[in-house]
Amino acid sequence: MKRFFARVLAVFFLCCACAVNAAEKPKAEEVLARLKPSHPRLLATEADFARLIKQTASGSPAQWLARIKASADALLKLAPSEYVIPDGKRLLATSRQVLNRTLTLGMACRLTHDQRYAERLWKELDAAARFKDWNPSHYLDTAEMTAAFAIGYDWLHADWNAVQRATLHRAIVEKGLNQSLKYYRNNKGWTAVEHNWNQVCNGGMTLGALALADEEPALAGEILSAAIASVQKPMKQFGPDGAWGEGPGYWDYAVMYNVFMLASLDSALGTDFGLSEIDGFSKAADFPIQLNGPSGRCFNFADASDKKTGGPHILWLAQKFSRADYAAWWIERVRSHPTPLDLLWGADFLDRPLAVSNPPLAKYFRDKEIVTLRSAWNDQKATFIGFKGGDNKMNHGHLDLGSFVMDASGERWAIDLGSDDYNLPGYFGSQRWDYYRLRAEGHNFLVINPDATPDQDTKSTAKIVRFSDRLGAAFAIADLSNAYARNAQSVQRGLKLEGRNVLIQDEIQINKSADVWWFFHTGAKVECNGTTAILTQGGKKLTATLLSPPGASFSVLPAKQMTTSPQPVRQQVKAISTSNPKKLSVHCQASGSVRITVLLTPDDAPINKMDILPLAKWK
Repeated sequence: MKRFFARVLAVFFLCCACAVNAAEKPKAEEVLARLKPSHPRLLATEADFARLIKQTASGSPAQWLARIKASADALLKLAPSEYVIPDGKRLLATSRQVLNRTLTLGMACRLTHDQRYAERLWKELDAAARFKDWNPSHYLDTAEMTAAFAIGYDWLHADWNAVQRATLHRAIVEKGLNQSLKYYRNNKGWTAVEHNWNQVCNGGMTLGALALADEEPALAGEILSAAIASVQKPMKQFGPDGAWGEGPGYWDYAVMYNVFMLASLDSALGTDFGLSEIDGFSKAADFPIQLNGPSGRCFNFADASDKKTGGPHILWLAQKFSRADYAAWWIERVRSHPTPLDLLWGADFLDRPLAVSNPPLAKYFRDKEIVTLRSAWNDQKATFIGFKGGDNKMNHGHLDLGSFVMDASGERWAIDLGSDDYNLPGYFGSQRWDYYRLRAEGHNFLVINPDATPDQDTKSTAKIVRFSDRLGAAFAIADLSNAYARNAQSVQRGLKLEGRNVLIQDEIQINKSADVWWFFHTGAKVECNGTTAILTQGGKKLTATLLSPPGASFSVLPAKQMTTSPQPVRQQVKAISTSNPKKLSVHCQASGSVRITVLLTPDDAPINKMDILPLAKWK
């Protein structure tokens, strides 16, 4: 018996070791030995397309195909994409257009066998193959174009003649794959980073390499081996709960190409070498689901817009990890405007009941330090809070530790202004913190002793130190002391949701007298009367009540720098979804301990008495 258990343990630990090592760097010959020689093999196989043809004969899949076919028909009348770099830096819009057209025309051709779609796709790809380059100086452009060509080459391989295949082959190699070698061989640039560039670039190169792996084995093997090793760096950032520190917009971008890569490894090789088992990735779709508020806008921290987030990659995650709740959530949002990949990965979920339960009302994404609280699911009037700590060093990050957004009564009341124009001078360099939207004063938190220097420590982090998901009285408390160490001993913020009412409480310990400002950006009309402010928009009302400190009052300021420093802050350039933004403000001169407490009450919500307790006594 002892020997039996010893053998079982030995096998267990061996399996654990294999699981850990499975996603390291497989040898090129090991990768190529698994290659399925026939086309198609990227994202889908011949059997997958045959299944789709049967599924789209009736019901919702047939309706989805009709919409995709209508989009393909519209493309028949359009000229091919042109080489356009409108900002002098990026071909990216063109690359994405070619990719989207390839998916639409390619799917229409595969499922209808109408050669008009193949002929039109050839014109698209032939034109892009003649481009002088795919703009490798901004490698995302090259990666997305390579992905487009790889899918076009692979999906319609039997439709192309020898000359057409040779043209596409040459373009993938010369303008795509060969451009990546200097990065892979020197482990530099996007191969070494832990953000979205890694997944997008590795994803594009993986698709290109898999498309030509039987024809260019040495080149493809080298790239695939290196890409599988490289992509693990950003994928580990999904742990432990699936969150993404660059914000919801870049969650979409990173996960889309991560899924392109893993799905194509699966379909072409029969394995993803353990990449999908990396901690947190199986939970990745929890993030956009939780960040989308009942107003229809998401918690858009970092360089993100507040548009709804998500994509067909959620359906792949639903398939891969047997999460029908993911599929149900996305299908409800995309039912009237599906994409080809929605059909590919979502057809199995259509026209059958999906028994799912709602996600938790309160969610804490550990490590990335993001919290969402809501009073209900499937209720447009529900109150929703997105609240963050995090890391100011995060790629695409703002100085927004402690900031939040709020929905209630179907409206977004506390807004995040989002990203500004990426082409502004120094936006991703030395002048980044000169732009209002990226500074703490451009978010919904505190500024202490405002001046033109960065108003939060640019290298600081903030943890959620306490979190409660108690039904009807959930809260989160963040320690922001690290971000304000220049001016304060301690800074903590607590947000509590009781019913549909929100309590915001900030506790600050200051060594000497300081100028403290509290900000709440909004697109609503605001009328202040001492310690009360009435916000109105969309026929709805929100009441803000200032409960402390004594003697303070509300005022309204424009959404711009409030200091008269000789070093002015640059104002926003890019338009936002909310017109005429402004900020509800509280100002006080403080020394020692100061507590700022604000109660937010929707007009159609019952007012519950909230006891004002120190954060240490919240429970």
